[in-house]
Amino acid sequence: MAVERQLREFTESGRGSRCRWCGRSLPPRAGPGRRREFCKPSCRQLDYQARRRATEVGLSEHELIVARRELDDLYDRLYVLEAAIEDVDRDLADDPTPGDYRDAVAWLLAAARPVVEQRPFVEKGGLT
Repeated sequence: MAVERQLREFTESGRGSRCRWCGRSLPPRAGPGRRREFCKPSCRQLDYQARRRATEVGLSEHELIVARRELDDLYDRLYVLEAAIEDVDRDLADDPTPGDYRDAVAWLLAAARPVVEQRPFVEKGGLT
C-alpha cells in the first residue's frame, strides 16, 4: 500500500509546490524564508549537475538529451499501456461483472507499473 500512497501523492495535483528535479510534493513552508525547491539534497545536486552539463553543451532550459535506447524503451512501455487500455475498453463494453473489473484493474496495473518504474524517483522494490 505504501507504493500506491506515494504514487498517489506524486500524481495528485495539489496546491503545494513540487521538487524541481523529481516532481515530488514538498511540505508546506513553515515560517519565513525562501521556499524549498528540492525534496532532498540529492535532487538539488542532480539538478545542479544537469544545469551545468546543459550549459557546457549549449542547451536551453527547455531542451533535453535522451539516449535513443531509453527513449525507445519508454515508447515500448507506453505502447503496452495503450494496448492494455484498448483491451480494457473492449472487455468492459458489454455488461461487465465485478470479476471483469478486477481483471481489468489488474491488467492495467501490470501494464502501468513498468512505465512508473522507469521514473527517476523509483528504486527497486517500490517508490522512495
